[in-house]
Amino acid sequence: MAERTRAHVFVSGTVQGVYYRANTRDTAREKGVDGWVKNLEDGRVEAAFEGPEDAVESMIEWCHTGSPAAEVDDVEVEYEEPQGKDGFEIRY
Repeated sequence: MAERTRAHVFVSGTVQGVYYRANTRDTAREKGVDGWVKNLEDGRVEAAFEGPEDAVESMIEWCHTGSPAAEVDDVEVEYEEPQGKDGFEIRY
C-alpha cells in the first residue's frame, strides 16, 4: 500500500455557489481520497485530502480547475501528518 499523505488546501477565486464542494467530494471519492471540504466566510474553500501520495497530488491539481463554473485564482497547500480520516464529506 502506498504511503499516506495529507494536504490542507485553501482555494480562492469564484469557488462558492458553483458546486465546487460537491464536485470536490465526488472527485475525491472517485480517486479514493479521504478528507473534507467546506466554504469559508472570506469566500475561499478549505479542504483536507488524505490518502496515497499520487491520489492526493491529483486532487491538488484538480483544485486548480475545480468545478466547471469555478474560476480559481490561487491554491495554497500545506502538508500535514495524516490523521487516519476515512471517507470524504462536505462540512458546514
